[in-house]
Amino acid sequence: MNSEIIHNKIYEIRGHKVMLDYEIAEMYEVETKRINEQVKRNIERFPEDFMFQLTENEWEIMRSQIVTTSESNWSQIATSSKKHRGKSYLPFAFTEHGVTMLASVLRSEKAVKVSIAVVRAFISLKQYISDRKNISKQINSIKDELSERIDEQDVQIIEIYQVLDKLIQEKEEQKPVEREPIGFKTKSKKKNH
Repeated sequence: MNSEIIHNKIYEIRGHKVMLDYEIAEMYEVETKRINEQVKRNIERFPEDFMFQLTENEWEIMRSQIVTTSESNWSQIATSSKKHRGKSYLPFAFTEHGVTMLASVLRSEKAVKVSIAVVRAFISLKQYISDRKNISKQINSIKDELSERIDEQDVQIIEIYQVLDKLIQEKEEQKPVEREPIGFKTKSKKKNH
């Protein structure tokens, strides 16, 4: 399974990276109903941090975001919704651990293979997020360091200007010193008569 396809099916809801039941069903090549039946039979394996059902508000927000980002995804959701759920049915969201647990309760070769691909996609997504955070920290560190250097340089430049201003002011306050003119001096010759 292509990891990019899986990445596009991972959403953030309630601060968790999750996949929705009908999209998992599509990847496992089973009906959404079958996944939900297995979850109900093995509900003790799916605590809240493994799986939760979306609220009506969350589902509306998800649908509007998906419509905005991709018309083809929306048609897939609309089709899946009609095929696999009643009008009032709200999808279940599965975290990385929930997807792994699904493979164990579905017990099909396809489910195991897809589950491995999904877990790898979650891991690569976490690595990507971690790398972005590290890069962001490094950039902020560099900005702080440059800011400190600029502050030090600014202070030094201000001190130089202050010294120059002081020298100019002192020079202006000094009385001019009488000096002999510069140039050739001529001696006046006295004539004897």
